[in-house]
Amino acid sequence: MEKIASFAVNHDLLEKGMYVSRIDGDVVTYDIRMKKPNAGDYLPVAAAHTFEHLFATYARNSVWASSVLYVGPMGCRTGFYLILRDAVSRADAIKLVQDSFAFVAAFTGEIPGATRQECGNYREHDLPGAKAVAADMLVVLADWTPDKMIYAK
Repeated sequence: MEKIASFAVNHDLLEKGMYVSRIDGDVVTYDIRMKKPNAGDYLPVAAAHTFEHLFATYARNSVWASSVLYVGPMGCRTGFYLILRDAVSRADAIKLVQDSFAFVAAFTGEIPGATRQECGNYREHDLPGAKAVAADMLVVLADWTPDKMIYAK
C-alpha cells in the first residue's frame, strides 16, 4: 500500500502551527498542530473533546459554515484537522481558526452538544483545559500567514 500523505510528513521537524496538509480537488485539509509531535506533551483527552465541541460549533456557525466539511482531533493527540472547501482562502482559513480559538479561550457556559442525548461520551469534558489549549495556540497563530503553512522539509 502507498503511504498516506500525513505519514509522509517528517514529524521530527513539525512545530506548532497551521499547515496545508493536502488538497483534493476543491477540498483543503489543514493540519492545526497544537503540540510538538513526540515531545511527551499531548492534548489531554477531556480537554480535546471539549475543544472539538467548541471549535466545531464556532466554525460551523461562522461566515464560512457552508465550506466547513470537518473539524476533528488527530489520533496522536497533537492537533486537529480542519477540512474546508477551497472557496475559503488560506488567509481566511487562518482567520477562521484564530477566531474559533478566541471563542474557545473566552467561552463560558454550557458546552454545546454535551448532554447525554447529544454526545457519546458526555461525562468526559474539560472546559478549563480546552480554554488553556486555545489560549496557548492564539499566541502561536497571532502572526501566522499563508506563507508559513508549508511543512518544513
